[in-house]
Amino acid sequence: MKVKNMFRQICAGAAFWMAAWAQAALPIQHWTQPSGARVYLVESHAIPMVDVQIDLDAGSRRDPAAQMGLASVMAGQISSGLRADPKGAGPYPQAMDENQLGEAWADLGASFGAGASADRLSFSLRSLSFPDLLDKAVALAARQMAHPAFPEAVWARDRERLSAAIRESLTKPGTVVQNTYAQAVYGNHPYGYKTTPESLSRIGAADLKALHPRALRTCNASVSVVGDLTRPQADALVKRLLALWPAMAACQDMPPVAEVMPLKAAQALRVPFDSAQAHVLMGQPGYKRNDPDFFALLVGNHILGGGGFVSRLTEQVREKRGLSYSVNSYFAPALHAGAFTVGLQTRPDQAAQATAVAQEVVRTFVQDGPTQVELQAAKSNLIGGFALRIDSNRKLLDNVSNIAWNRLPLNYLDNWTAQVERVSADDVRRAMARVLQPDRMVTVVLGAQP
Repeated sequence: MKVKNMFRQICAGAAFWMAAWAQAALPIQHWTQPSGARVYLVESHAIPMVDVQIDLDAGSRRDPAAQMGLASVMAGQISSGLRADPKGAGPYPQAMDENQLGEAWADLGASFGAGASADRLSFSLRSLSFPDLLDKAVALAARQMAHPAFPEAVWARDRERLSAAIRESLTKPGTVVQNTYAQAVYGNHPYGYKTTPESLSRIGAADLKALHPRALRTCNASVSVVGDLTRPQADALVKRLLALWPAMAACQDMPPVAEVMPLKAAQALRVPFDSAQAHVLMGQPGYKRNDPDFFALLVGNHILGGGGFVSRLTEQVREKRGLSYSVNSYFAPALHAGAFTVGLQTRPDQAAQATAVAQEVVRTFVQDGPTQVELQAAKSNLIGGFALRIDSNRKLLDNVSNIAWNRLPLNYLDNWTAQVERVSADDVRRAMARVLQPDRMVTVVLGAQP
């Protein structure tokens, strides 16, 4: 209990330190280990805490089409138990079930997690940096990543829970409209695939055990570290974390994944649904994260619909016409072209009018771009809120892992505000016109009156 209380107190105090640190430069150290693992470190010695994130190119975009959800399930089942360490070494050589594993982490006052997004399989570790605690946390995390048990009974139980949750979600309008929209925007690309009870039924514990060693490739790992460690200490920590991963004779390139195809024509889909509100999603494939116009598109979307109550969509749809309480737009750039989406909810009898207004706002903005007043307001808002993007260890780790995963410059965060300030109205107009085609967007309307 003392460890837990100490951890909470340190986390609470960290917010004050991070707020001040957000105004200073953030030196990121980078090196590649002999194994091929790429390490990114931000030293932070003001509080005794360490956060680590390991990212691998083993997300759901690589799932077999018949087994959608495989990567996510494998990540979730990492916590279902440990096999005994075949070498019988370290502080945790014994087999553990899921309850024993949870108790071991609780005793350390540390946390470990695994998850999969469309692009990445990720592991995360958080611990106090006191040597006796950190050493044990690293040893346990290394064991959990390398020696999961994947017990059949636990997966059978969890599969039923997941399947029931998916079935229940399909009774909700938000899930139905999102699924319909993703399928229409992404087509046959894995970004549009959804985990279903049927795909889960085709995943067994043997499939998890087969995927696991294929996913853990040290030469494919991006490791981000933020906290109370020097570079030599961080290098040793990463080596210990990855030491039990499968040995590789050579690092072969991962098989390519096809790109998201552009839409060839507009598509309007109506989804009957008994809902108090009509749900509207409109959009198309957007851009990849490495797009050179990233900052122009960031500023442009802030003006169009990402800036909350000061955005053009909110002004036209909500403030002037009262057609929706909220309306927004966003890009989801990733390794492939993530979707550009406009979303709103409205009364069923107003859905057609709200949709038409939103479509016209997007069309006009893509054609004409922003005004100078809009541009300056957006840049001031983004720059003024920059400190909130890195005001905690977790947020800073997210930013460092973004730099690591997308191979961004090490001074990316230092130059972020200057890059935003540099964006002109012409930059926004040119970038938005290149990426968006208002006459070829998907529009999904759920629950509107016929």
